[in-house]
Amino acid sequence: MTRQTRARRTLGIVTAAVAAIGLVAAATAPAGAAPDGTPAPTPSGSVSASLAPTASATPSATPTTDPTPSPSPTSVPVATPAKPAASTADPWAVSPYMGWSSYSMQVYSGHPTWITAAQIIAQSDAMHGKLQKAGYDHINIDSGWTDAFDGNGRPVPSATLYPQGFQKVIDHVHANGQKVGIYMTPGVAPAVYAANLPIAGAPGCTTHDIAAQPVTTADYWGINDKIDFSKPCSQKYIDSIVDQFAKWGIDFVKFDSVTPGSGITDGSLDSRGDVAAWSTALKAHKIWFELSWALDPSQASYWRSKANGWRVEWDVECYCAGQSLTTWNNIARLFPDVATWWRNAGDGGWNDLDSLDIGNGRMDGLTRDERQTAMTLWAVSAAPLSTGNDLTQLDSYGVSLLTNPEVVAVDQAGTPARPVSTSTSQQVWYSLEPDGSYTVALFNLGQTEKDITANWSDIGLAGSATVRDLWARKDVGRSSTGFTASDVPIHGVRLLKVTPQSGATVAVNDDALRVGYGDTWTRNGGTEVAAASQSLGVTVTDTGTPAPLTSSGADITTTLDDTAPGIAYTGTWNTSTGRGFGDYGDGVHWTQRVGDSFSYGFQGTGVSWVTEIDSSEGDADVYIDGQLVKTVSATSDAAHPHVAQQTVFSTNDLASGQHTLKVVMKSGSFMLLDRLDVIQQGLLDPATVSFDTKAPAAATFSILRDPGELTAISHGGKALVKGTDYTVSGAKVTLAQKFLATLPVGSDQVTVSFRGDVLDDVHAARADGASVSYTFRGTGVDWITATGPDQGLVDIYIDGKRVKRVDTSSATRRTQQKVFGVSGLSDGKHTFMAVKASGDVMRTDVIRYTVR
Repeated sequence: MTRQTRARRTLGIVTAAVAAIGLVAAATAPAGAAPDGTPAPTPSGSVSASLAPTASATPSATPTTDPTPSPSPTSVPVATPAKPAASTADPWAVSPYMGWSSYSMQVYSGHPTWITAAQIIAQSDAMHGKLQKAGYDHINIDSGWTDAFDGNGRPVPSATLYPQGFQKVIDHVHANGQKVGIYMTPGVAPAVYAANLPIAGAPGCTTHDIAAQPVTTADYWGINDKIDFSKPCSQKYIDSIVDQFAKWGIDFVKFDSVTPGSGITDGSLDSRGDVAAWSTALKAHKIWFELSWALDPSQASYWRSKANGWRVEWDVECYCAGQSLTTWNNIARLFPDVATWWRNAGDGGWNDLDSLDIGNGRMDGLTRDERQTAMTLWAVSAAPLSTGNDLTQLDSYGVSLLTNPEVVAVDQAGTPARPVSTSTSQQVWYSLEPDGSYTVALFNLGQTEKDITANWSDIGLAGSATVRDLWARKDVGRSSTGFTASDVPIHGVRLLKVTPQSGATVAVNDDALRVGYGDTWTRNGGTEVAAASQSLGVTVTDTGTPAPLTSSGADITTTLDDTAPGIAYTGTWNTSTGRGFGDYGDGVHWTQRVGDSFSYGFQGTGVSWVTEIDSSEGDADVYIDGQLVKTVSATSDAAHPHVAQQTVFSTNDLASGQHTLKVVMKSGSFMLLDRLDVIQQGLLDPATVSFDTKAPAAATFSILRDPGELTAISHGGKALVKGTDYTVSGAKVTLAQKFLATLPVGSDQVTVSFRGDVLDDVHAARADGASVSYTFRGTGVDWITATGPDQGLVDIYIDGKRVKRVDTSSATRRTQQKVFGVSGLSDGKHTFMAVKASGDVMRTDVIRYTVR
């Protein structure tokens, strides 16, 4: 058991034990990207229209060509667009909350009962004086606030902690213009179950009726008994608790130990029934519902449907009482989590990164640069800004970080940022904001100062933009290509606002937050095509007889070491090198904490996890695309320790496309990753060609993807020149004899690269009438998407008026095709909409608009 788990368990057990002791007395008491260059050629049947602006207040565009090309509208009726899904945002959660939570101080002080009336009132007053003008208005009281239950089995505030009554504390917080939150966990207390108490407002229902049979645990710590929510009395019990909270004036509930998550994703614990019941009860009273901790991302859509926020990682606290609140490692490990979760946040539901402990340099455990980096990560992630410091002890730098109005505004805009790449320690994250500007964060997660460049092409911007430094609160210039931050400190950051200027174009990827979808759409799911490359082997001889060709075969296997970019490690991982045990690359990643995981997104048809087997290792749960597919064992008998490079999981029958492997430690003392083997469909035939210096001749091979998708052939990192070093005729590619003669005798290779969908993703719909839309301020818009034999006709609307029908079919699957374009719109807001009219599927990739 880790230190973190022990500390959490201690707090929970103290609460449960005191609650059980106090039950009897209480029972008798009264109840209380876009393309980085010119898009590929427009396919047959598409149109690039130039529409003249009108003088109307809401301009409508009129095409200069026939709006309905063949086939005629009589053969395919005009599609009626489906309405986008209505927003499910709770009105009280339209932006991330801002406030304070007690748990970090409970851990730091070493006293779970730190949350006395005097402390809560002091924190409320300090917030009112120091932070409230900046938007901080939540005071959340974590575990330990209750030590008994009333005669209906509802939790009662501790009389010891709140001798003048909990209501006095609530009223004080409310009088300061703030909201009050408290803490709960799944299930029913065993003592409440055993007491068989009547449930308030539910005649005939008792607390004995609601427990699942046979009695089993409901939470990670084994504190409560599981509730059977198929019984109507169960919902009544939760309703009775929440009704009581509402009478007190509670505004927020943190719900801890939620599974799948909290270190348990194998199905042995599942509190989704609790989550649904609490959600129903809390929404009725407009109370914010926050889930904790380290939730399973494969259930993200479920959490979003029920709650206003959800934790994405383990606790941020270091559990080093009296030393510090957190550590840099606990901040840095959040980056891969946010990269996984960012798409699931926004519009009333928020990724919770836990307490933002940056308010006091003598307490936080972070350097000044690390404190600023943490605030930046929370802000660009649109995460709740909930600090955990003693608010009475904030230093001036901490206050300046927490209250910088331009940084707080980034958080409250509610647009989670995404990384350009997580493959290096110098990372660029960006989001396209509602006002048309970009937020761009340049993070240095490395161990030395570095220059970091944000290229406009990487974030979907082409053209000139002004740049403002949000931490410095000053404009820093204008650029048409990008911005370089010089000497970004170790664990430091630069935070920019990038505002496109007139004539620039902004490419909005299909998974951007404000893209609207009508009817049912799926992201990827085998409908995408990723950018890909394959090495073509070149065997050079001097025998006078060229070597025989090597057939391509159906698949190719790419081996990735444990240090490969893109492998995301969640939890507390370490590396070992030079072990001498026969590891691939002579090194591994390893962890000792149950619940830690690694994940890797890949394009292909299969993947294998290769590790060592040893008596100290145990079981692990393996997920593919968020679904548990198998529990595997890396255990060997004690007589055969350290058997290296063993395949403990493998699959090779996936649909060709984007997939994610995730492996979660379930048992044992250690879990290791040595290497991953990714299986992809072959792209070249043959896979190896030959050249003999004494019988020189050009070498020809075939490409197994549409020839129009070929983007480059390179050797040693240098691009070959088309027409000189190689030629293309249909699917046949010929390497020139002159180029081959420059290669030395032996084995060599060239790399053949193919284009994919922008950012390797698309959204797809199958129902006629399905629509995709985006509202922008500009003078023109292009739709760049895929074409294929399974696609058909699409109706295009500008500002609600149908202006064109385009044909998105093609003989082969092609990516990044500009199928519609319009220019000359009047200055103002416009809405682009594409509506499926025919075909098996409609894909959308990028909507690109021109800034006014």
